[in-house]
Amino acid sequence: MRFSSTDSGFVHPVPSDITPAQVYRSRRDLIRQLASGSAGLALTAWGLRQAQAQTPRAGQLAALASLPSSVPGAMTMDKLTAYKDATTYNNFYEFGTDKSDPAKRAHALVTQPWTVDIEGLVKKPGRVNLEDLMKWGAMEERIYRLRCVEGWSMVIPWVGYSMAQLIQRVEPQPGAKFVEFITQADPKTMPGLRGGALDWPYVEALRMDEAMHPLTLLAFGMYGEVMPKQNGAPLRLVVPWKYGFKSGKSLVKIRFTDKQPVSSWEKAAPQEYGFYSNVNPLVDHPRWSQATERRIGEDGLLAKKRKTLMFNGYEAQVGQLYAGMDLKKFF
Repeated sequence: MRFSSTDSGFVHPVPSDITPAQVYRSRRDLIRQLASGSAGLALTAWGLRQAQAQTPRAGQLAALASLPSSVPGAMTMDKLTAYKDATTYNNFYEFGTDKSDPAKRAHALVTQPWTVDIEGLVKKPGRVNLEDLMKWGAMEERIYRLRCVEGWSMVIPWVGYSMAQLIQRVEPQPGAKFVEFITQADPKTMPGLRGGALDWPYVEALRMDEAMHPLTLLAFGMYGEVMPKQNGAPLRLVVPWKYGFKSGKSLVKIRFTDKQPVSSWEKAAPQEYGFYSNVNPLVDHPRWSQATERRIGEDGLLAKKRKTLMFNGYEAQVGQLYAGMDLKKFF
């Protein structure tokens, strides 16, 4: 693992690195139509063409149909991380602590049948089959930046729906202030559980307003296909303005509570991993800088690190959630 507090600089992507040329020609056509007042239907068609051009199917797993999201901030234009990199460079300690362990070992994970328990302070608790849960919201594609606390990042096209849709459906009671997410912990299929890296099962949590934010995604797939096991099949959380470990994988329980839960990394090392864990280039990890990041797939000999953006580039969408908070204290 490589970290540096002195390696700075920002690599500005050129248009050819972000989207194909034909999409840019479509964009120019759209501008002309806007000027003539005829862009309504063209805007929808352009958005679909853009997403289809930017996110080809990987051709590895079953397809998962979706439409591009209209949620503000949900479709970043950054160049996508290659599917191979996104599925072979992972943190999923239930399968081991090396980045390659999940891809090597997660095939043993049994994802069918799969159920999720909805517990705690809700009017409609219960156990929900995956197939039913997938129907609780319309599947959207969201292209998000993913920033790891370790100092590397990716850009991944997810498929799912806003967590808010699930929350509204189960009707939280007035006292529910936090949402807790609990990962599968099966020693038979997860060899990492035999290690002492963390207390199991893996637990993460969000404040209710964070969980209700439209960008908080319950993801069932990526790259136009169902979720690979090493990435958190069959469903996971994705919270793009927080460090990646806040996005729990292979979820089996969603619990609503009136007390702030203690998340797994917070419990393991509270001086290093706070409850909020928002991406913040101004607050360093005790052992390395958070000012820059290494984009996976762009780590050639001469590649410079990118400057890390406040809230991972989602400040306009989520900054108001933390108005008045001391972000160095509530890290």
